[in-house]
Amino acid sequence: MIKKIHWKRLLAWVLLAVSVCIMIRAGYGLWNIHRMYAQGNQNYEELVQAVKNPAASKPSMPELTDTKESEAWIPQIDIDFEKLQAINPDAVAWLYCPDTVIDYPVMRSDDYNRYLHHLPDGTYNANGSLFLDYNNPSDFSGRLNIVYGHHMKSGRMFGSLDQYKKQTYYETHPYMYLYTVQKNYRVDLLYGCVIGAGQWRERAFMYESNHDGLLDYAAHYTTFDSNTSYTGEERIIVLSTCSYEFDDARYIVVGVLRAG
Repeated sequence: MIKKIHWKRLLAWVLLAVSVCIMIRAGYGLWNIHRMYAQGNQNYEELVQAVKNPAASKPSMPELTDTKESEAWIPQIDIDFEKLQAINPDAVAWLYCPDTVIDYPVMRSDDYNRYLHHLPDGTYNANGSLFLDYNNPSDFSGRLNIVYGHHMKSGRMFGSLDQYKKQTYYETHPYMYLYTVQKNYRVDLLYGCVIGAGQWRERAFMYESNHDGLLDYAAHYTTFDSNTSYTGEERIIVLSTCSYEFDDARYIVVGVLRAG
C-alpha cells in the first residue's frame, strides 16, 4: 500500500515537472515571437526615419467630392530612394495610406518567397515586407501590378487591409499613394473582395492576360461601393493579404493608378 502511494506521488511530481517544462517552453516561444515582432516594428520605424524627409508635413485627405483638377493630387512626401536602394536595391516603391499603419517600402525579388519572412534590410523576421509580384515590372508600368503583405494580428503590414470589408472604412480611406523612382501615383480604390488562394491560381488572376476577368470578379463580390471611375485602359494595382473566412482565403483591394 505504501509503495503504491509512493509511486503515485512520484508520478504526480513527474507530471507536474513535465507540465512546468511545457509551460516554460511555450512561454519562451511566445516571448521570442513577441520579441521578433517588436524588432521588426522597430526596424521599420528606423527605416522611415532614415529615408523619409521628417520635415514633410502630414498631408490631409482629399474629399471624394473634389473637382476633376484635384483627381491626381498627391501629397509631397519626400522618399530618399537613393538611400533606400543603398540599404537594399530590391526596394522599388513606397506605399502610404493616410491615418493607417500602411507606410512601407515595396520590395521586388525574382525569389517569390524572399520577402515573406525578410525585412527590407535582409533581416529574417515574421513581419516580412510588402513585395511586388515578380511577374510585374519594377516600375509599375504593367497593366496589372500585385503587391502582397502579411495580415499581422498587430495590425501591422497589411493587417488593416481587411477593414475595407466595411463601407464606412472605405469612405474615410478612399485613397492610397504609391511613390516610385520614376513617378508618383494616387491609388483610387475601386473594389475589395475575398477570394480563395486556389481560385486565384486556377483563374490565373496574377497574369495580365486575365486582367478583365479579375476586375469582373472583384466588381461582383466587392465589399464596398466606390466612386472611382475606370476607363479600362488605366493601370491597376492589387493589394493582397490573408483573410480568415475559410482555409486559404485572401482579401484583395483593387485600385487605379493615377499619376500626379
